[in-house]
Amino acid sequence: MKEKVQVFGRFLSGMVMPNIGAFIAWGLITALFIQTGWAPNEKFAQLVDPMSHMLLPLLIAYTGGEDVAGKRGGVIGAIATMGVIVGTDIPMFIGAMIMGPFSAWVIKKFDKAIAGHIPAGFEMLVNNFSLGILGALLALLAMTVISPLVVALNTVMSAGVKLFVDHHLLPLASLFIEPAKVLFLNNAINHGILSPMGIQQVQEAGKSVFFLLEANPGPGLGILLAYCIAGKGNAKSSAPGAVIIHFLGGIHEIYFPYILMNPALLLSVIAGGASGIAVFSAFNVGLTSAASPGSIIAILALAERHSYLGLLLGIFVAAAVSFAISVPILKFMGKDVSLEEAQKQKDTMKKQAKGISEAPVKAEAAASVPAAASDIQKIAFACDAGMGSSAMGATVLKKKLASVGRTDIEVIHTPVSSIPSDVQIVVTHQELGERAAHSNPAAELILITNFLAAPEYEMLVERLKKD
Repeated sequence: MKEKVQVFGRFLSGMVMPNIGAFIAWGLITALFIQTGWAPNEKFAQLVDPMSHMLLPLLIAYTGGEDVAGKRGGVIGAIATMGVIVGTDIPMFIGAMIMGPFSAWVIKKFDKAIAGHIPAGFEMLVNNFSLGILGALLALLAMTVISPLVVALNTVMSAGVKLFVDHHLLPLASLFIEPAKVLFLNNAINHGILSPMGIQQVQEAGKSVFFLLEANPGPGLGILLAYCIAGKGNAKSSAPGAVIIHFLGGIHEIYFPYILMNPALLLSVIAGGASGIAVFSAFNVGLTSAASPGSIIAILALAERHSYLGLLLGIFVAAAVSFAISVPILKFMGKDVSLEEAQKQKDTMKKQAKGISEAPVKAEAAASVPAAASDIQKIAFACDAGMGSSAMGATVLKKKLASVGRTDIEVIHTPVSSIPSDVQIVVTHQELGERAAHSNPAAELILITNFLAAPEYEMLVERLKKD
């Protein structure tokens, strides 16, 4: 059951995460130019509704369709999603998540059924008209059938949320959100569930607290600060660096192993998350778009103009509560497992969340013949989404290469499923080795276990420095 939930959640978040930049652009325009924004401007504010009602759903639909059936799937997904957009007055993110992949699946099945049966010279005609006809039919289906169903579902969800809000029960969401984050369901929750609800609330109120329920860095900050004070050994010495990466960089996964070392710390993040939500609700705090990554910098950039006091108070109350509960747990509740064991446990769970097989590629078997240092022009760091840990690793390697004078080598970060073909070396986590090898078979593969402090970095830099 957990694997099925993770696969489904990964699929939902995979439609949203590549488009986070568009969500941020929409959020910034909203924060600046709506009537209650920082610089109200009636003309510029006209961008807000078309972006949320049309641009963002179409981007989601295209991305979901492309994942299923390539660019052809993306095009028919966008066509069909116009049906749900026109069929209702609310932002159709859920409708886009349904119609994008479904329409792509339909065209994929159609293409497979007619493969080998098209007369020579008629391929383009059949391909174009089949996509057009099926797209039109699916748009009509979406408008008449799917749109009313999504509206009904939205009504039920809104009623449920209103019940929680009216009875001041929203903090109870932490009972589900915080443990789910440690199971690597954070992207599924944030982008698959909370973001669509938040977008709709922004349309009504100009901001939404739903964008803060998962992204609040306070609970994790409290855990890491507690390890700085009451931790032991490796966990204590590594915690200060993790604080910076988590709070400023927004990479929340960095604190998951610290909870896995002592699962009783789940009580800390649940209590911290609930406390933060209670403060956000009391001060009527909200963001104008999803903050991704969940960095304090991104959160402040997307905050509604009157929200700063309650926002900062909620984050630091969450951190304080989490810290206060964590310190006695670390001091008195038995011996922790090692950070290395917890890291392995975290990697196993992350692997399951990403649908990776249990038998990772071995580094020595995965790597092709190493290229000469003079031939290396481009190195890629790859992670699942290409935005979090890979970006962090790419920054580390760039600095190391610059220190030995190899500024001529381009270092990029990329999703593991779409590594550019002109990359000569791919650096990725060992659990993603199989997918990296399939994505770019010609590249040399270097597999690591720690994006921040891998010994393979020094070996690679030394090799590139010598030739």
